Amino acid sequence: MSAQPDNIRKFPDRPAGEEAPVPVDRIGAPWPDKPAPLSTVQALSVFPLAALPAWLADYTEAVAEMLQVPVDLPGSLGLAVLSTVAGGRVTVSVREGWNEQPNIYTVVIMEPSARKSPAFTAMTEPIRELERELRIEAKHQIEAARMQQQVAQSTRDKAQKAAAELIGDDAADADRERAIAEAVDAALAADAIEVPAQPQLIVDDITVQKVATILAQQGGRLAVLSDEGTIFENIAGRYSGNVNAEVFLKGYTGTELRVDRGDRSEFVSRPALTLGLTIQPTVIEDLPQKLRGNGFLARILFSRPVPMSGRRKARTAAVPADVAAAYNTKLLSIAHQLYGFDDPVSLTFSPAADNLMVEIQEEIEPKLDPATGEWAHIADWAGKLAGQTARIAGLLHLAEHPLNPWNTHVSEDTVANAWCVARYYAAHAQATLEQIGADGTVRNAKAILSRISDPSWPLGNRFKLRDAFRVTRHTGMQKMEDFKPAFELLADLGHVAAEAEPDRAGKTGRKPSPHYWLHPDYRTT
Repeated sequence: MSAQPDNIRKFPDRPAGEEAPVPVDRIGAPWPDKPAPLSTVQALSVFPLAALPAWLADYTEAVAEMLQVPVDLPGSLGLAVLSTVAGGRVTVSVREGWNEQPNIYTVVIMEPSARKSPAFTAMTEPIRELERELRIEAKHQIEAARMQQQVAQSTRDKAQKAAAELIGDDAADADRERAIAEAVDAALAADAIEVPAQPQLIVDDITVQKVATILAQQGGRLAVLSDEGTIFENIAGRYSGNVNAEVFLKGYTGTELRVDRGDRSEFVSRPALTLGLTIQPTVIEDLPQKLRGNGFLARILFSRPVPMSGRRKARTAAVPADVAAAYNTKLLSIAHQLYGFDDPVSLTFSPAADNLMVEIQEEIEPKLDPATGEWAHIADWAGKLAGQTARIAGLLHLAEHPLNPWNTHVSEDTVANAWCVARYYAAHAQATLEQIGADGTVRNAKAILSRISDPSWPLGNRFKLRDAFRVTRHTGMQKMEDFKPAFELLADLGHVAAEAEPDRAGKTGRKPSPHYWLHPDYRTT
């Protein structure tokens, strides 16, 4: 029996007296303390609650604690809710020639069963309450308009019938022309009466086409807030094969949007859409590159919180009543003030705030350098970061000044807080955008690693390649040619290691299938 190198770790589950197997690619070197990651996505920074006004930070933290979810989820949703309130009713004026509308797109990337739905309910309930109030208030107006429309349509029909009866009759030309003119006037009058749609602030499970229709009905203001994220997949063309992002591109910038409604087209002059979504990691990996190329992904504030599964408390405290009341009161105060505005009000930056924005722009610019920039590979996203910072500053200003926010300049401190939030999203975007169209081998390797590192892994700590393939086929790898490159990648990164082949000098026949060992971190015994 050959001597074992001193620096090779002993395998705790080998039979007594048996020589510890030596990984062929690690002869003379110990196992690494940790296998190399399959992705550059590591544990990222936590949402900066300190950047939010106290009433919003307190509620966000309390919701996260009650539901045992990462604070990033209610934090991003809180900003999306503020965006819902402000969208299309506020503009942010940084300086002359630079204006932003403060609607934002947030996407939180989380695994299934992460308690997303109750978080959405907790953060959006005041907006849903406002929507219910607005519908009650609008009921009389809607019914009155519907009755006016029915009367006008009846008048139109009668005028049309009267004009038709004179055609081919012995009536004088003047009478016939007058009847036709009256029918035309009646038709135009009936067509001019439009029954308002019920007020709608939020939509959930919806198609892209329906978003455009409701956006037009609601005067160009709408929020898509969903814990399912199917709209994101629809935008990406998962089922149609065609990317359909126009309404979201224009709904972010406020560019005029044409909406076809039946037999006519309408134009929304200043669309203001808000997105607040959660999606699963695989959705990001499967996105087509063209969705990034058209600028849609560059508009999104991504968050990839560290999962809390395995660390969640069973018993937690409810959100304190005073904290919940402050959240509802402040948010509804802002909403009630802004909802009646047909034209947006302007929030202007103070000179000091503008100067800080200049510093932020100067900090961002060298990071976009194609050769040396830290953000060169996400320049499409980071190139919009100054504008995103201004938008976030506008939302934070509304939260800081719930009463008459337009009477106070956006302060330097508010911009500093907005920049703190923006940098948080920059780190998460950097990690996220690297995953777009992730290589199939990497994706398969992740699936294999998820299986072999699970305590229920049936093959133990030492196994053959073909057996590993057999028990992981349900993950989607039906052929060894798909499985083997992914498994070899895991070996290259130190998650598994091949056992040293025995000396076959003088032996004939087929070479036996190699055995592999799990990294000690994954050992079950």
